[in-house]
Amino acid sequence: MFRIPVYALCSVAIACVASIGFADESKPVENDFYKMIRFDIPQEIVLEAGGIELLPGGKLAVCTRRGEIWMVDRPFGNSPTDPTFNRFAHGLHEVLGIAWRDGWLYATQRGEVTRMKDSDGDGKADIFETVNDDWQITGDYHEYAFGSKFDHEGNIWVVLCLTGSFSSDCKYRGWCLRITPDGKSIPTCSGVRSPGGIGANASGDMFYTDNQGPWNGTCGLKHLIPGKFVGHPGGNKWYELPEVKAAMGVRPQDPESGRRFMAEAARIPEYEPASILFPYGKMGKSASGIVCDTTGGTFGPFQTQMFVGDQSDSTVMRCFMEVIDGHYQGACFRFREGFGSGSLGMLMTDDGSMFVGGTNRGWGSRGSKAGSLDRVVWTGKVPFEIQEMRAKPDGFELLMTEPVDPVTAANASSYTMETYTYIYQSQYGSPEVDQTHPKIMSASVSDDRRHVRLIIDSLKAGNIHELTASGVRSAQGQPLLHNEAWYTLNRIPESP
Repeated sequence: MFRIPVYALCSVAIACVASIGFADESKPVENDFYKMIRFDIPQEIVLEAGGIELLPGGKLAVCTRRGEIWMVDRPFGNSPTDPTFNRFAHGLHEVLGIAWRDGWLYATQRGEVTRMKDSDGDGKADIFETVNDDWQITGDYHEYAFGSKFDHEGNIWVVLCLTGSFSSDCKYRGWCLRITPDGKSIPTCSGVRSPGGIGANASGDMFYTDNQGPWNGTCGLKHLIPGKFVGHPGGNKWYELPEVKAAMGVRPQDPESGRRFMAEAARIPEYEPASILFPYGKMGKSASGIVCDTTGGTFGPFQTQMFVGDQSDSTVMRCFMEVIDGHYQGACFRFREGFGSGSLGMLMTDDGSMFVGGTNRGWGSRGSKAGSLDRVVWTGKVPFEIQEMRAKPDGFELLMTEPVDPVTAANASSYTMETYTYIYQSQYGSPEVDQTHPKIMSASVSDDRRHVRLIIDSLKAGNIHELTASGVRSAQGQPLLHNEAWYTLNRIPESP
């Protein structure tokens, strides 16, 4: 951030600041680019939104942690009082996923996937059918079940929290299951600890967020690859089941506590570490819902990127990923803060609306409301941001949303970098460890002034690379809206 010492506030200095246009008072803010429209929820409704779906005809279905489903009419209005709320169903058990298909509304409850419909047209569900309930519950508060939208094959993916988030005495706790269109379950991945959301990227590959705790030094975005183990061994006892052996094969080796993620990935072929780690405290504390921008540009310059909520900080983060050696990895960035409650259920619609529902129950949240529903829309103004951060054998390449000032962007001192990782251990969480401070050797700007190539003196495989670009300015003299990026460098590419 550009600051002027008090003693330097002379007329010449003021004129200089005005000419380059990035004094503190003129610095853009998130709301300039992504406007937030808050829903005026009736006082008698506690809308702890665990999932959101758009229905034919333009209604919004919102499922809640309190076991209700609400229909929201006119959700795309610009006034908070435009929408109306009507309860479609109640008496369900902590619904954390909702999807529409062929006239049925599918809900992932704590103990099953259910489908329902309104057969007599009175606006309330009157037919309820169990689609699948192959997993078990004990009543422990932490046995969350998050369900996805339908994948390309018509499956719903369900990620199941461990009992108490530590162990697995209930069938399939700590697993991902695929629920097929005919209601069968397919064991898909082991190693889940405490999910906060699930969703597909633009290619249809499924990801979920897992939260800090045992075997998770910090929160992360993890790729659900059928047959893989994603980190927590507490549910691996279910490899003994015949149907699991048929779908997954033999049980993988258990990880050794106290090592590093990528060292264990080299030792355990089935283990798939997080594609992106969210530095704890810097990027929130409770990673949650996932959506992908497949709107083709109606939501701004971040097409095909993924957005992840954080329940504790009431924020949404942005994620850019690339494939290196057959595995996803990439960078996370701050995107939008200030949601009414703890960000949880999310939905992106084709018109360029991002709906974010929230709850503050359990751990509290920066957003003070018990429940909330907010809509984020692009104003049409392009923020000056690091759009992409790609790994190279000797550094990184940045793609900016707007042309840069070539003088500041080509100055190596405009950037700083540090790296660190977390201990892969059975204890709860981890401090940042293995810190290094790479030197930015050079920065070069492309002819179109959108790309910046950074040469780094030493990259550290397995570490988060935290980049701060506080000195970079746009061609109009503006600083970056968010000048930090965190790249999870699991693998260093061998070729440019």
